[in-house]
Amino acid sequence: MPDGLLLGLAAACFWGLTDIAAALAGRRFGSLPTLAFAQLVSVLVLLGVALITEGRLPIVPAAVPIAIALGLLGSVGYVAFFAALRIGPVSVVSPTVAAYGGLVVVLAVVILGETIRPAQWLGTGFATVGIVLAGFHFKESIRGTRPVSRGVLLAVVALLCFAVLIVGSSGPIRQFGWLQVTFVQRVANCAMAWLLLLVTRTIRPRGSETLLYHAEASTRSGFGIVLLVGLLDVGGLIVFAIGLQVSLAWLVGLASSFAPVVAVLVAVGFLGERLRPIQWIGLLAIVAGLVLVILPG
Repeated sequence: MPDGLLLGLAAACFWGLTDIAAALAGRRFGSLPTLAFAQLVSVLVLLGVALITEGRLPIVPAAVPIAIALGLLGSVGYVAFFAALRIGPVSVVSPTVAAYGGLVVVLAVVILGETIRPAQWLGTGFATVGIVLAGFHFKESIRGTRPVSRGVLLAVVALLCFAVLIVGSSGPIRQFGWLQVTFVQRVANCAMAWLLLLVTRTIRPRGSETLLYHAEASTRSGFGIVLLVGLLDVGGLIVFAIGLQVSLAWLVGLASSFAPVVAVLVAVGFLGERLRPIQWIGLLAIVAGLVLVILPG
């Protein structure tokens, strides 16, 4: 199995669990506070990795401008995504955002000039449709949200940002290294999240209470969930960035978009949920898509 596919699937595992943890944390603290603290956790983890492996800050001056620009784009996607998860429904938001995988394939071909065989195009289509079907009617323990909400619109914003971010990061990561680009991106993400948190807490613009701070009482377990969000997210980020460095962007991006499937499997294995027929169809489509993607040319 190609390295890019394996690393992308590993990222999907991390990010699928991140979706569930972020939704739980967002309902306790609000989406923006959850994002800000989770981003801080991930910056500290990346800094620790750099100091252990390289003994210095992972900063290459030539990579800083493009990494900051990509980081700011990623910030828009993260803010939209975490807000969408808080508003919900997670069963719609998660697979909607996961559709970025199919868009990444298109952008990688058009912008990066990556080549995809006809069978792989077909496999991409099967996999993308399967991801949506597998997650779209999935209901985990968070209930009571309308099936259509502002969360869906924010999810569309997030998927566009993430697709462009992945394709835009591919070249710089291969040129300067995954850690050098990813660290600066995440610092930019973190700075933007904390700036937005400060501004909204100070000015409190209309709608911010509902979108960002309408939360349940905070508890110690709640803080633990926020920490878990940061650790899961940065775990996915690390394996994903390594994948972009060693493999094709379309393959890593597509594989990483399987995160909603992880949520479904967690629900079945640990929450006692049962798959609906539409979900079985989605999972079969994903399997068929994977087979077509990895078939030798």
